[in-house]
Amino acid sequence: MKRLIQTIRNIYKIEELRKRIMYTIGIVMLYRLGSYVVLPGVDPNQLANLQNQTSGGLLGLLNMFSGGAFSNASIFALGIMPYISASIVVQLLGMAIPYFQKLQKEGESGRKKINQITRYLTVLITGFQAPGYIANLVSQLPAQAITPFDPAVTVPSTFFWVSSVIILISGTLFVMWLGEKITDKGIGNGISLIIMIGIIARLPFALFGELVSRMEQKGGGLVIFIVELAVLIGVILLSILLVQGTRKIPVQYAKRIVGNKQYGGVRQYIPLKVNAAGVMPIIFAQAIMFLPLTLAGFASSEALSGFAAAFTNIQGFWYNFVFALLIIVFTYFYTAITINPNQMAEDMKKNNGFIPGVKPGKRTAEFIDQIMSRITLPGSMFLAFVAIMPAIVGHIGVSTQFSHFFGGTSLLILVGVVLDTLQQIESHLLMRHYDGLTKSGRIKGRSSISMG
Repeated sequence: MKRLIQTIRNIYKIEELRKRIMYTIGIVMLYRLGSYVVLPGVDPNQLANLQNQTSGGLLGLLNMFSGGAFSNASIFALGIMPYISASIVVQLLGMAIPYFQKLQKEGESGRKKINQITRYLTVLITGFQAPGYIANLVSQLPAQAITPFDPAVTVPSTFFWVSSVIILISGTLFVMWLGEKITDKGIGNGISLIIMIGIIARLPFALFGELVSRMEQKGGGLVIFIVELAVLIGVILLSILLVQGTRKIPVQYAKRIVGNKQYGGVRQYIPLKVNAAGVMPIIFAQAIMFLPLTLAGFASSEALSGFAAAFTNIQGFWYNFVFALLIIVFTYFYTAITINPNQMAEDMKKNNGFIPGVKPGKRTAEFIDQIMSRITLPGSMFLAFVAIMPAIVGHIGVSTQFSHFFGGTSLLILVGVVLDTLQQIESHLLMRHYDGLTKSGRIKGRSSISMG
């Protein structure tokens, strides 16, 4: 506790860090306020059916990512997920289309063009999802008489449809802009923080709901609830190990003589992460798993309805099987983007470094690639296992809302974003010669959720 108080004092002493944290808190508060601003024409007192619909299942997961904005019929109802979906498409295009590959190699100017294309695609995706959301919203509103002063939009006009679609698109773009502002002027990765804040906002409700359920309905009482909390803490610790786990490769640097001084002869280590892709595979896989939910809104045949039903049941076999498979595939995909063995081998060779027992150059690149393939497989499988944990605990009696925090996208995002943010704060403290957040002064983060 004494160390924590001292750390808070040190943070307050650093003016830049203090301003960044306060700026981030201000943006987050603005985002949370917007999640309660209801679409014009919708009576907020008539949303009971929508809130019941989003209490579980895939809609409940989507509602959690939006921090409850989805069930509130908010202007931020679609949240940041359309932007993430657009980023998936753009990054996949970068693997197949030469134009995007060229942009990726152009540095800052290319990155700006890619970001611009991602924004345009975000508008298209949101424009596609918004009518489906509005149609579902209207179907969940109770049938009642409509008055000019107390609308329930049970029979929406063309103006309501058009204006609501525009507002939802604007809301998603505004949330995206808030995330970019946090990244530029705040602390941590903005998009990551916005997703995390939405998840944390649902945690108190889930905890209280599970406690009440155990005390009144499901039975087991306080003892079972404490056991569930203990299991949750265990899964969190395993997730931290997944985020921070590394495999070290020894590198020997040969002696060099510059002038009259001798350098080198030192062995160092290259830490290769067991999960070099961070939480990106699980976020991208989750975004793809939301597609059947969108298609369900336009379903006109029984076959499509049955397909959508199978893949919107987050505790069903096929949903979790495909979800786990996508996570493994995306883990390899992102590891290939993040880790470049050829570049690492070339850098070692330029600095007179080599891996003991391995020839420099091509053989070194092949060795690093082989090591990455070996450690990525168990890392991706464990990532997939943590992702489907909510379905497992859901089958043994844990409520749907609380089960989301036993693994899956929500838990890994929480762990990854918290570690990444703490790492940035740690860097600011150590840069100005203050004690870090830990005794070792080292907090390992994960790759930020960077969509640009």
